[in-house]
Amino acid sequence: MSLYPASFEKLTDHLRRLPGIGAKSAQRMAFWFLSLSDSEAEEFADAIVEAKHSLRRCSVCQNLTDEEVCGICSSMKRDRRKICVVSEPRDVIALERSREYDGVYHVLHGVISPLRHVGPDDLTVKELLARMDGSVEEVIMATNPDAEGEATAMYLSRLLKPLGVKVTRIAYGIPVGANLEFADDATLFRALEGRREI
Repeated sequence: MSLYPASFEKLTDHLRRLPGIGAKSAQRMAFWFLSLSDSEAEEFADAIVEAKHSLRRCSVCQNLTDEEVCGICSSMKRDRRKICVVSEPRDVIALERSREYDGVYHVLHGVISPLRHVGPDDLTVKELLARMDGSVEEVIMATNPDAEGEATAMYLSRLLKPLGVKVTRIAYGIPVGANLEFADDATLFRALEGRREI
C-alpha cells in the first residue's frame, strides 16, 4: 500500500521518465510542483505544451526551431561549405558555446544503435545526403566519442566520401564516453580545431 495518494504517485511516475531522474528526485520534484500556486503550475504546464506544439525540425538542418528554417541556417554569416553533424539538438548548443565554429549543422536525432533497434533509416541520413549539392566542401563528424557515435561517424563517412566531400572527425579533446553537452568551451574548441579526416 502506498503512503501517497494515487494522483501524487501518477505525477512521480511521469517525472521518473525524465532522463537521469530516479524515484527520490521524482518525489522531490513532485513536492516542488505541488508547492506552486495554481497560476504558476498552469504556466509551467502551458510552457511544456507550447514548446511541444510550436517547436519543429528545421527544414534544412533538422535542428529544433519555431520557424521553417532555424536562425543558424538562415544567417548569412555562416559558412555553408562546412556542415557539422551532431547526434542531438543539445549538441548544437554545446558547440555554439565555443564561439569558434562558423559553419552550419546537421542534426541526426540519434545514433546507430543495434541494441536499441536504431538504424540509419531512423536518423536524418537521407536529409544529410540531400544537402550534398556540390557546394559542401567538408562534413565534420561531431558525434559522441563512444562506440555508437564512432559507428555512426564511420557509416556516414562511407556514404559521403564517394561524393567528393572531405569528411573529418572532431579531435579527442572530449573524453571517450563523455557527452558533448557537458564539455567545457576550451575542450570543445580544441576538439573542433584538432579534427581529422576519416
